[in-house]
Amino acid sequence: MSPSRASDFMTCPLMFRFRTIDRLPETSSVDAVRGTLVHKVLEDLFSLPAAERTPERARAMLSPTWDAFVVQSPELPALFGSRAELDAWMTSAAEVLDRYFTLEDPQRLEPAERELYVEALLDSKLLLRGYIDRLDVAPDGAMRVSDYKTGPSPAVDYEAKALFQMKFYALALWRSRGVIPKVLRLVYLGNGEMLSYEPDEADLVATERKVNALWDAMRAAEEARDWQPNRSRACDWCSFKAVCPEWGGTPPPVPEERLRRGAARPRGPRWFGRIRRWWRRSRSGGPSRSAR
Repeated sequence: MSPSRASDFMTCPLMFRFRTIDRLPETSSVDAVRGTLVHKVLEDLFSLPAAERTPERARAMLSPTWDAFVVQSPELPALFGSRAELDAWMTSAAEVLDRYFTLEDPQRLEPAERELYVEALLDSKLLLRGYIDRLDVAPDGAMRVSDYKTGPSPAVDYEAKALFQMKFYALALWRSRGVIPKVLRLVYLGNGEMLSYEPDEADLVATERKVNALWDAMRAAEEARDWQPNRSRACDWCSFKAVCPEWGGTPPPVPEERLRRGAARPRGPRWFGRIRRWWRRSRSGGPSRSAR
């Protein structure tokens, strides 16, 4: 289970089925591409000497990073109707990067890990796995988990849902390293706000119960071949409305062969998978850093 997979099921079990089991194609989003671009620039920014981690340098990294994305996925420019539209989109990405520097001073940070893969096997035999944007480790061993979000911060009523992903990461770190992170931090670059939370053992025990319950619900839905739709605001940006009964559609037959082989990994647009594979290959074997 990954945080995104768990979130999909909590949002809408039928969307989870379409994305994870049916692996239906999804519409590419310029917002998603911008998020991936900004994440890559922020990761690479910390490969530079501290004195060079400036807003100007970050902006200068946008174009070559975009060019590298296009080499990996030549269809990306087709998302934009004109060069002017692409230029405006690049400007918006630069503005998001500028906002990062109002929240943190990267010249004073030396992340221990970036784009860190974590996994942990729970006593229930459920394997948790995911990628952490940034892990900072203080000299006394205290850990801070940071995740960049290029959208705005959520309303107070939705903060708990936003923090679930971070508690998921904290649980994986605790079960794999034996240390509870000191701080979980969501960095919202859309409106320049940060949401921080200090978890304790009771929080993570409760999170473990939740993910085990979610897994049981996923298995029950699979056994019953029954993934119920959940109409919500998330429908506004869902790619599957045409085959959703809540919107007058008819779901395709359940792909039984995939279920027999085991749960399939979610599949986003093809450009996303290629970029992520290139991204991870490009940094394999890179140095880790200690945090201040």
